Amino acid sequence: MKSGYKYVKETFEKHETGYQTPHWYRGIEYRKGRSIQRVEKPTKIHRARSLGYKAKQGYVVVRARIRKGGMHKVRPKRGRKPRAMGVNKYTTGKNLQWIAEERVQRKYPNMQVLNSYNVYADGRNHYYEVLLVDPNHPVIKSDPKINWITEPQHTKRVTRGLTSAGKRARGLHKKGWGSEKTRPSIRANKGRGK
Repeated sequence: MKSGYKYVKETFEKHETGYQTPHWYRGIEYRKGRSIQRVEKPTKIHRARSLGYKAKQGYVVVRARIRKGGMHKVRPKRGRKPRAMGVNKYTTGKNLQWIAEERVQRKYPNMQVLNSYNVYADGRNHYYEVLLVDPNHPVIKSDPKINWITEPQHTKRVTRGLTSAGKRARGLHKKGWGSEKTRPSIRANKGRGK
């Protein structure tokens, strides 16, 4: 027997894409909005709940827009070998979801990023909804399921790559054979054996 959230998930995955669907109208609304926009409630409630969101005080949802693609460089006007142009194939070393989370963290410095998920993408941008938690809110402090985020070691956790998107970019979602040099970090393993 399926739960109610399973049906909601199926709605988003199967029945929402296409011309003049709610998904289509949502994209028009997102393009008109700001790059970092607070929203009243999650668009994908099933995804937000699975990542730890609760409809209670102390939780905030923010939609972040981020441009697709790598780090676009201005092409030098003259005097370079093609290989020394420094234009193509330059990336941040992070995924765009992690960068979107960091931008939201800078906008809301008193909150902690819990997690995020994608809600929309068009030809130019990705749109993510970022879940924030207020570690100083009394409701959060008294909730045993989330009050771990009030401890000092979780301060600015997104900037240290401790969210799911950050761990994915750091290669920590893979374990075992082939990932020996990702822990404790790639930099810490630099120069260790071959």
